Amino acid sequence: MKNQVMVETSARHVHVSKQDLETLFGAGYELTVKKMLSQPGQFACEERVTVVGPKRELKGVSILGPCRPATQVELSLTDARSIGCVAPVRESGDVAGSGACKLVGPCGEVELTEGVISAKRHIHMTPEDAVEFGLADKDIVSVKIENENGRSCVLGDVIVRVSPSYALAMHIDTDEANAAFCAAGQMGTVIK
Repeated sequence: MKNQVMVETSARHVHVSKQDLETLFGAGYELTVKKMLSQPGQFACEERVTVVGPKRELKGVSILGPCRPATQVELSLTDARSIGCVAPVRESGDVAGSGACKLVGPCGEVELTEGVISAKRHIHMTPEDAVEFGLADKDIVSVKIENENGRSCVLGDVIVRVSPSYALAMHIDTDEANAAFCAAGQMGTVIK
């Protein structure tokens, strides 16, 4: 069907800088690939950390690789509220003035003064996908998610991100996926 996109649930996770990785896991440490993700070159790691907020902590939070220039913690709003962290809704990488937390690994701790966000729902597209959908980078669309469980919905404020290094997929967090009763293989229809 036209204008269809795979809807993937992005659970809580952490992206780490090389410096913070070494603080958490030891000097010279390298991430271990657990499984490749839908976006080319991106992977879930064997390594996990504890995210500590003012109220409580989340143990066993996955790290996604490869390393990035700045450490970023992506939580659902429910996760953030439960541990007492501020998590503004932002695009990945936009961490200036965002929430704070502590990360705990087997070899050390990292105090983040900023870096906690709730990722803005988004669609990854190649330039060819964008042409096919009639969209451009940074366009804002809605996506209709239909199912037979009485939870069909339309998600608005979905940002389109276009790059030749992407693969076509929409990413939403666990709060959004649960609200829409999304299952593996869920498709959505892009509405301009």
